[in-house]
Amino acid sequence: MNEYAALAEQFEAYRGHLQAVAYRMLGSLSEAEDAVQESWLHLVRAETSDVKNMGGWLTTIVARVCLDILRTRKARREESLEADEEAHGPTTRREGTIDPEQEAILADSVGLAMLVVLDTLNPAERIAFVLHDLFDVSFNEIAPIVERTTTATRQLASRARRRVQGTGMTKSPDLARSRTVVEAFLMAARAGNFNALITILDPDVVFRPDLTAALPGPTREIHTAQRVAKLFKGGAEAARAALIDGNVGVLVAPLGHLFLALKLTLTNGKITEINVVANPAQLHQLDLAVLGD
Repeated sequence: MNEYAALAEQFEAYRGHLQAVAYRMLGSLSEAEDAVQESWLHLVRAETSDVKNMGGWLTTIVARVCLDILRTRKARREESLEADEEAHGPTTRREGTIDPEQEAILADSVGLAMLVVLDTLNPAERIAFVLHDLFDVSFNEIAPIVERTTTATRQLASRARRRVQGTGMTKSPDLARSRTVVEAFLMAARAGNFNALITILDPDVVFRPDLTAALPGPTREIHTAQRVAKLFKGGAEAARAALIDGNVGVLVAPLGHLFLALKLTLTNGKITEINVVANPAQLHQLDLAVLGD
């Protein structure tokens, strides 16, 4: 076996791991595959005779590639967030090269809400959190990747963890009950169970669309449980419960890419208000967190 073939065999042994790391860092299967391919190019160009831990070495390389992609993405957003999202939708993805069903399965396995919340972190925070908390990489190994000291890297991951878990947010005193109601609402919507929706919605519930964003569907307020239930019946496949500004709400995130948020008001165990947030600038101002188990 020649040297190139030996390298290829080693790389293929780690490809699945590298793709898993890259996907959680980037939230896009096409970009993750690009990052993995770039790590292969680094491998064939590098002198690796002294590398004792090929898996760790490749993880470091793919993490650095992902960090560059995240920084480029962040700069593009900051230049013109609203213009970019009006032109391309909530996210920009390469079309035609990735099986949407494959990406949907992967996104759901990671967690749609988790992918959305990870996208609110800055690049260094996201790298530190994903590598340490999700893949158990030591802070000593992460520090050179994010160009921080070990102590500063630990702080990056800690700050990211607080944001992901919603630590410090003002939570509803009855958070568990609110979550139960919201998840029952989503289950009934997906199942198309009109009667179940009626029981979860307050008789005088009001649905308010986001009039600042061009969306298909209602362009004015909808009142009463009957009408709002009809609106949601058979939907919510890409919706997941999450913490939004400290209260349980709903994120609608096809393939893990945030499209809109539903801010909910609950009274006596019933949903009384549903307020849509779809304007990109407003979406990026929301404090989002994953609901823990």
